[in-house]
Parts: sequence; C-alpha cells; structure tokens
Amino acid sequence: MCGVKGIVLDASVLLAAGDDENESPSLGHGADYVLRKLRYSNIFTGISYGPDLSAPKVRLLQENARLYSYNCFVFRSSAIDNFVSEVSLEWSDNIGSYMHVVSSYKDEEISQLISSGWLVTVLRSHGKASDVEYSPGTENPSKIFINKLEELPLTVCHLNKKAMGKEVKTIGYLMKPSREKDFAKRGAFPLNPTPNGLIFVALNYELPMSRQLQEIDGILHKATDDIITVEMSSSSDLENKVTYSEGMQELQRYIRCHPDCCVIDPFRNIYPVLDRLKIQQILGGLENLNSKSCSKIRGPHFLKVVDFREPKLEDKLVDAKLSLPNIVKPQVACGVADAHSMAIVFKADSYKDLNVPLPAIVQEYVDHSSTMFKFYVVGKKIFFAIKKSTPNADTLIKLAEEKELKPLLFDSLKSLPVDKDNQQQSQNEDNKRIDHELVTDAANWLRRVLDLTIFGFDVVIQEGTGDHVIVDVNYLPSFKEVPDEVAIPTFWEAIKEKLTGKQSTEAAILL
Repeated sequence: MCGVKGIVLDASVLLAAGDDENESPSLGHGADYVLRKLRYSNIFTGISYGPDLSAPKVRLLQENARLYSYNCFVFRSSAIDNFVSEVSLEWSDNIGSYMHVVSSYKDEEISQLISSGWLVTVLRSHGKASDVEYSPGTENPSKIFINKLEELPLTVCHLNKKAMGKEVKTIGYLMKPSREKDFAKRGAFPLNPTPNGLIFVALNYELPMSRQLQEIDGILHKATDDIITVEMSSSSDLENKVTYSEGMQELQRYIRCHPDCCVIDPFRNIYPVLDRLKIQQILGGLENLNSKSCSKIRGPHFLKVVDFREPKLEDKLVDAKLSLPNIVKPQVACGVADAHSMAIVFKADSYKDLNVPLPAIVQEYVDHSSTMFKFYVVGKKIFFAIKKSTPNADTLIKLAEEKELKPLLFDSLKSLPVDKDNQQQSQNEDNKRIDHELVTDAANWLRRVLDLTIFGFDVVIQEGTGDHVIVDVNYLPSFKEVPDEVAIPTFWEAIKEKLTGKQSTEAAILL
C-alpha cells in the first residue's frame, strides 16, 4: 500500500447541508478547519463538484480554492475515468494514492475509483442520508469511514504511517492557530513523511483526545497558548498553580496515565519559563561560566516587588544594584493577557501609582546601543539573529521629559521607539562584538538546566562593561529569522532525536 499523495474534497463534504438554492451558500462544520490544515500539509489538495451544482455554490468553492491555492475538478459519475485522468495529469502520477472525500456515493462509483487505485473516504454524518448504506464493518482497505470532517488529517496520518512502516513516527502538535500557521507555512508540519521519517498532525480538542493519541508517537505543544490563569505567590513552584483549558487538561490526564507517551518538552520543564523570578534565579548560575573568558555573561540585576507602595522600596532597589531607569515586568512571563504589560520607570516616586500587574520584577535597564541578539536553541544546534532594540537610557529620558518623566508603559509584543539619531552599526560589526564561545557555553548550560529541546533567549551587550546580559528566555520560539531551508530540517532533527532518546552533543552556534 502507498501513502496518500493527493486529496480531493467533494462539495458534499464542504458545503453546509440543507442550504436553500436561493440562499447564500456556506461551508459546513469542519470544512474551514480541513481546508486550513491541508494547505501546508505537503499533500496535493483539490475540490470537486458536479456539473449540476448551483452557480452560487460553485463560486463559493472556487473562492476557497483560490484562497488556499487548491485545484478545482468537475466530477461526472458518467465519466469517472476522465476525472481520474484530469487529477493525475494536474498533479503528476507519482508514487502514492489519491483520495476522494465524499458524503454520498453509489457503489459503482466507489468500485470504479478503487479499481483506478484511489482511496474513498466517506463522511457518514453530514446531515443527509447517503445514497447507499455503508457497513461499519467493511474490510475494504480502500474505503474508509469517518464521522467528522475534522478526523480527516488523522486518517491520512494513519494511512501514511501504515504505508511507510514502523520507522515513520507521528507527531501530534498543539498551539494557537496563528502560531501553527507561522510554522506550517514554512513547511514544518507535513502530513507526508519528512526526510527523517516524521509525520505531523494537529490534535483537535473537538475529537476524543485518547483516540487521537493512540496514533501519536510524540507530542509537541505550546502549552502556554492554553493557559487560562496563573497564580503567582511566594512559592515559585507553578505545577499546581497554572490553570489550563479543558482540552489541555484532558491531554495532561492522558499523559499521566500513559507515562511512556513521549512529550517533546514535558510540561514541568516549561514552568520556569513562565516565571520571571524563577528565570532570574536560574540565570544567577551563569556566574560559573565566566572564569575562562574576558567577557562576562549574566542575568540582569532584579528585585521582586509585591507592593509598589511599600515604604522601603527605594532602599531595596539600591540594595539590588538597581539604578534608574528600571524596566518593570509582571512576574508571570506568558500565557495570560497582561504578561507583557510593562513599564520603564524614570523616577522612584512613580512606583506608587505604577500600573503593572503584581507581583512584578524590577529589572536593570541595560544600555545596549539599540541592538539585541536573539539566540535559538533547537536540539543540539544554536542559531542567532541581530535585531534592533530599545534606545539607551539617555534617549528614553529625553522622550520621557516631554511627559514629565512619567513611566513609559508598553506591551512587549509591540515595538518600542528606536533612537533614529543613533546610527546602527553594521551586522558584521555587531557580530564581532558578541563572544560566541561564551554564549555557546551559556546556551548549552541553559539546555541542561532547563531540559528543553527548543527554546530561545535574548542577549544584550552592556555599553562600557561589555557584559553579555540575558534579558529574556522563552519556550518554542518561531526562530523566523533563520532561513527555512536550515531551520525546518534542524527542527525535525531535534524532534527525532528526542523521540529516539539520542543524547545531544554540545551545541555550537551556526553563523
């Protein structure tokens, strides 16, 4: 048996059932989901409809075909051979099978498609009776039944894995749609096996999780996308203080009951990245790496604050080696709406009315020539990119003077002003300033301490001292600055190594 190389979605599974011919047609439940999931799946995809379909419905299908860059085919039951030939000509007849996904078919149509080497997948519950009765007990491997259209990607995943053998591993992934799209459009999540034998399929909360996970060899998650609340207290142990969505809780229950299930990065390993206090404390261990280098790598000076009005706050800031201006961040680092609500404070008396969620971390503001180095650890490899960053303190003070040095409030997911008068050094000059060996040591150290497969961290170089300061650590970044032809195979390699239990060697930065 060969894997699925192309899928044709019939109008009967895409259009909403019961639409009156005189009304504006619409897509049925699950149609948009499947159209989006197949777009970047590395599987040819098309839409078919009969010659007698109304013009409004044909227009709707053609609009979606254009939106997702799919082909359109006319299906005539009296000329199935022509349909088969047209699809093969359009997609080229390579190794593998084509699949027609329908909600109703006559037996002779199914037989003719199957005799042409096609697979037929029948959506059994689509709001109307089928032309024939289908037996759930059928043993015809070329005729498949699904109850929801959302089951289709998992079905294709199962067929491709079965066709390719045990060496192929399936990865179920969970993340918010915008993040998934960013990865998928770079080719990161194919339903056909990657060169190193991985198939990717999105897990769906509308389907029974246990049923989906029976097909899965490993789980890749961005659990922070499913956080509802995080309770911060004096304890930095977050395991029982993070509330996830109902679907994520179901996934966690399954994992607890199946300890052999491979999670690319276990949930407990990402908890330090949720807590800015915990990360600051971890970064304190970087001191041990500074003995063999002229440069120094460290975390920023910091202080945890639970009340901006506490009487001795100014003295505590001094004791923590924090001079104004400071940058103030919520202790919770991600997963909740206000995790990125921050401020730069220029005067000590501004703290008492500061509108930053508590508890908060007051952090040293490092003058760094508006240049940030973003490092990405992907398995045993490290990449970096040079990005523009916020201005030095003197420029920020000039900007704040226009508003009487009131705190500068901002969302860290959005851009802050960059000093336009300060001519940026070339990337070659910036590249020479970074101590690659020192940062490589730090990256390997963080990989061991955090025990994460894929994470990122931001480094700024302090003017005057040359200190390399790690100002942020995050889990499963997009590493979008790394070219796809390098980033995506490395991403696959890191996941495969995690699945097979191979020990990663010490990483080296790839320039």
